Amino acid sequence: MTHENLLGGPAPTLLPSDGPDAAARAALAAGSGPRDVVRVAPAASLVWALLAERADDPVAAYAYARTGYHRGLDALRGAGWRGRGPVPVDHVPNQGFLRALLALATAADAIGETAEGERCRQFLLDCGTSADEVAALG
Repeated sequence: MTHENLLGGPAPTLLPSDGPDAAARAALAAGSGPRDVVRVAPAASLVWALLAERADDPVAAYAYARTGYHRGLDALRGAGWRGRGPVPVDHVPNQGFLRALLALATAADAIGETAEGERCRQFLLDCGTSADEVAALG
């Protein structure tokens, strides 16, 4: 799919296909669990998102999600993102960050940080996607 912004805003940010999430995906596909994969790909938002999604404790989920969110922000900035603009959900390398962002919204709600949960869901919309679209990736 071609990604272009028809509204004249910033160009979509596409994380590189050979970024940290690629190593995480390969390790996961080979049968490793997220707790093991985080040791080989600690910069991968995807693995932190998976840990958050699977955590039984909402405080742990929040910590995992926040880590994945910040690792993703670092990756986005490295890819030229300047704090706004589309981050297409259909671009697989972007999905780890978007899942971490949704996991952060969910975990924030679970610990009573509803304003942060709302900001995260708005951030998903600002990226050009929705909580429902990102949830469908899991």
